Amino acid sequence: MIDKVLHDAAAAVADIPSGATIAVGGFGLCGIPSALIEALLDSGAIDLEVVSNNCGVDDWGLGRLLQAGRLRRIVSSYVGENKEFARQYLAGELEVELTPQGTLAERMRAGGSGIPAFFTATGSGTQVADGGIPWKYDVEGNVVVSSPAKETRVFTVDGHEREHVLEQAIVADFALVRASKGDRHGNLVFRQAARNFNPLAAMCGRITLAEVEELVDPGELDPDQIHTPGVFVQRVVALSPEAAADKRIEKRTVQ
Repeated sequence: MIDKVLHDAAAAVADIPSGATIAVGGFGLCGIPSALIEALLDSGAIDLEVVSNNCGVDDWGLGRLLQAGRLRRIVSSYVGENKEFARQYLAGELEVELTPQGTLAERMRAGGSGIPAFFTATGSGTQVADGGIPWKYDVEGNVVVSSPAKETRVFTVDGHEREHVLEQAIVADFALVRASKGDRHGNLVFRQAARNFNPLAAMCGRITLAEVEELVDPGELDPDQIHTPGVFVQRVVALSPEAAADKRIEKRTVQ
């Protein structure tokens, strides 16, 4: 088996070119690959297309790339925590493909499973199916790119006919994920809610980079506890204790 560990995040992202499509794990700020995102910011890559549940917050996570003007397009489902995201979208600086959350998850999983497309009832009878959702505005607020109409088909489910929408799978050039534990072969374990979109992002990347809070030797992970097998992961970066502990909170509520 190949030892997939690189010495730092900068080495892991060094060959990600401008214009690449990148799938990023995490949900809000939970389980985001913050070290790899920072390394990508430092690399200078521009015109990136990101596939992620959300775009971080204004000063952390993918929000860092957004603030620097590095993102050309994002495929996402929830973007409500980022004011700069809204500003860029409405100002015509950013193309945005909003996708129902479960559909986005399945599009990523399908891409990693070799399934080119699938039918889902989600979005039937709405603009998700009919098209016309604004993807990009110009500086004057006119819609210049909108979502296309999608193929629909009626299936009988539980004795009832229902329209379903054809959704395309997502395969990204690279994927960035964060795991609680990982070994040198790329097997990953995610902790509790940080599991979220990370396994799906890891699956759909042609080249997947994983930052791990704890690096262990092969054989130390219980095979029954592995969430993402090493076949999906090409590069592993072990975080320092300080980097592993650097976890932000979107909203802190106190009584």
